[in-house]
Amino acid sequence: MTGQTILRGRVLSFVQSPFDTAPETAVRENEALLIEGGHVTAVGSWDALRREAPQAEVSDHGERVILAGFVDAHVHYPQTAMIASWGKRLIDWLNTYTFPEERKFADLTYASEIAARYLDLTAAHGTTTMCSFCTIHPESVEAFFAEAQARGQRVVAGKTCMDRNAPDFLRDTAQSAYDQSKALLQKWHGVDRISYAITPRFSPTSTSEQLDAMGALWAEHPDCLMQTHLSEQTDEIEWVKGLYPEARDYLDTYEQHGLLGGCGLYGHAIHLEKRERDRLREHGAGLIHCPTSNTLIGSGLFDMAGLMAEGQRIGLATDTGGGSSFSMLRTMAAAYEIGQLRGVPLHAAQLLWLATQGSARALRMDHQIGNIAPGMEADLVVLDLASTPAIAQRSAMADDLWEALFPTIMMGDDRAIAEVWIAGRRV
Repeated sequence: MTGQTILRGRVLSFVQSPFDTAPETAVRENEALLIEGGHVTAVGSWDALRREAPQAEVSDHGERVILAGFVDAHVHYPQTAMIASWGKRLIDWLNTYTFPEERKFADLTYASEIAARYLDLTAAHGTTTMCSFCTIHPESVEAFFAEAQARGQRVVAGKTCMDRNAPDFLRDTAQSAYDQSKALLQKWHGVDRISYAITPRFSPTSTSEQLDAMGALWAEHPDCLMQTHLSEQTDEIEWVKGLYPEARDYLDTYEQHGLLGGCGLYGHAIHLEKRERDRLREHGAGLIHCPTSNTLIGSGLFDMAGLMAEGQRIGLATDTGGGSSFSMLRTMAAAYEIGQLRGVPLHAAQLLWLATQGSARALRMDHQIGNIAPGMEADLVVLDLASTPAIAQRSAMADDLWEALFPTIMMGDDRAIAEVWIAGRRV
């Protein structure tokens, strides 16, 4: 064995953002790619790669499409078991479903069980990297990182910090949040493919003292990501105004405490004021679009076209379990539908870019994951464009690649995921 593998199929690589050019011209199609040592080492014609690596193992996918693995930029893995819970607004939803479930993650055995279940489910849907909130319990972080490490996955996660407006059993303090977050960061950040994210849940569940502590920790470790929530619902924004009357706007509750920066990830970001949009763009912060969550709990319609036109850095996410699916295909479909409601439909290439390169770019990892090119880590998904009779009959009528792909984006599920590779190994 040479340790080399050739994947043959319709290999799609982004050469430019399809939001910056004609979508069809942003993608290059090749016939094959070569994997060695967990990385893509070459992309090109089948004949050329076969000559280059004559002893390589071959995985021939015919007309199937080979993409970078999906990157989910905002999830809550502890909410796996309560996904698709019925009919609440954000604050009631947290109190009714989320907080009782998150209480269970003080138990390392339970946390490990859910972490394994979550990573199994997401791999089945073609997701190879995600950025997850954990719970206030260090055990929830340990379980997730240990399970991801065993699988060789590139993941980001952090201990969620809350010291008010949550049940007593889910509160830490400003000091314990700092101490526990720092200890986890020092243990795990940069180990194998693991990155730590400093994680205040959102302004309503943190005092100014705790936000100051998180800002101080981020200043000490500026290479870490920081993740939180921003302007998800209008009643949430009013709540924030009441809790932080001195703040100019919701974003200012983070900005005043050192929690605005280019390595910041701000989930939802639906109802932004002009000052907030300007400051986020100036810093190059990541705005994370969570379309199935935004519709399930009635949050609003993300302004993809307007924010992209401003030059914002945008990723895509399932927001499991506020989102209603583990599938990035379903998430792309929901993003398309929201675009239609705002009068700006998204092209299939734009949707795929958001779920791969766009999310990787938001996570500051687009030099490692989210695309297929020499030197990139070999996290890959193989799409079957005829995974169900309904999809197959529509795809068969297509005149080009994008028309063939679109039915899978709109109607596909885990059956469309023919194969998944993580770090150069078939899952």
